[in-house]
Amino acid sequence: MASGRGKEAAAGERPAPKRITADYLRRAALHYLERYSVPAVQLQRVLLRKVERSCRHHGQDPQAFRTAVEEIVRSCVASSLVDDRRFAEARAQSLRRKGRSARAVAAGLATKGVERGLVAEVVATDEETELDAARIAARRKRLGPWSRGDRVAQRQKHIAALARAGFSLAIARAVIDDAGEGG
Repeated sequence: MASGRGKEAAAGERPAPKRITADYLRRAALHYLERYSVPAVQLQRVLLRKVERSCRHHGQDPQAFRTAVEEIVRSCVASSLVDDRRFAEARAQSLRRKGRSARAVAAGLATKGVERGLVAEVVATDEETELDAARIAARRKRLGPWSRGDRVAQRQKHIAALARAGFSLAIARAVIDDAGEGG
């Protein structure tokens, strides 16, 4: 099958990567940011992977493009296309709505490359917020008041499941022993 680049790729193979230029990297960054909201570190990882793949294929030195990648990331941050705080707040809210604990949210943000200080600010939570997230998690996993079956026999397993999800033992017990109110 012929690709638009004039070379043929075998069925199931990816086409050869384009040769890296500063203009190509800028367009790739903008295209990526159209689809995803990411922190600066994640954008840099994506661009460096593109550079690495292209340089490996074309026999170039990837270090030669490191400064171009850093400049593009800086310009995206300066023009507010990339905002770590906005990303962290939105991601934290999304994960909380899914029933993730404060620990799980913090770990998820750290994995994406958000700085520790910002993670601590965004994830700072009160007990009521944590309790609401635990109720959501229990309902989604059908634990405690939302389980089908013998709640008494499964109590310890349900508490353990919430504890593994990052909730404190007190919160897990409160949700599992709850009669289903508040959720």
